Amino acid sequence: MKQIMNRETASDRVKYKVWFFAGAETRDDRFNVFTGSYIKLMKEILNEDFDHIKGVYYKYNIANVIWALNNAQRPINNTDNQPFTSASLRQIINNGHDREDQLVITASSSGSIVAAQLACYLAESNRNMELFSKPFHLVLGASMVDHRSALYQKILEYQREGLIGTILHDEVQDEGDNTCGVGGRTVAEAYRNALAVSFPFLSSRFSGPSFLNSHPENGHVHRKRSMTLKKALDYIEIILVRHKLAGEYYAVKAKELLEQKGVTLS
Repeated sequence: MKQIMNRETASDRVKYKVWFFAGAETRDDRFNVFTGSYIKLMKEILNEDFDHIKGVYYKYNIANVIWALNNAQRPINNTDNQPFTSASLRQIINNGHDREDQLVITASSSGSIVAAQLACYLAESNRNMELFSKPFHLVLGASMVDHRSALYQKILEYQREGLIGTILHDEVQDEGDNTCGVGGRTVAEAYRNALAVSFPFLSSRFSGPSFLNSHPENGHVHRKRSMTLKKALDYIEIILVRHKLAGEYYAVKAKELLEQKGVTLS
């Protein structure tokens, strides 16, 4: 470890900046177990090279969920007037930004919609590589984004154009979580899906506990996982160790931290 730290100084290795878009429950200083643990552990690993987006969400959870359902299907037009995207980009650019940084955007739950919209906004704004000199990486965990949506297809198009680098989506979904892709291809479909996962007894497509059931053992898997440290550890293993989105240096630091937490790595 000492050899790596001595060899990989700030002047001779790629500098990474990892940002996180949390879900609807999060406020600037109020987190569920997963979000709080993820932020704390990522700070331990990356120090000033990690931060989470603040001050862009609504006060009430339901308002954030409604925004996500309304904007999960296609890239937003006139994004300069959308505080979720424009304020997020300003925060990223104004927080020690260096165009040579390798930017990594991570997100969870309804935050995946904000991150996906920001990804489109940033990719379009960075066509001449003036903001960032490298394609940025994108992680959409516990994601409401539907593979078939125009929003996701646009993200893939930006990736083919070389504006977005690695995209992690399927790799960071929870098994059995039927909220994955709930945003659908149209706003009407998003609301039908949201009602169905909330009231599965009224649906022929969805089953299992209601999304409204937050019981730590018998509740919906999406809600149960948000109350666990393990979800944070799983995210870190996938993002930093398995896919090394923040490079070898932070992969080593992440692996050491995970082993200290009792995680068995392959």
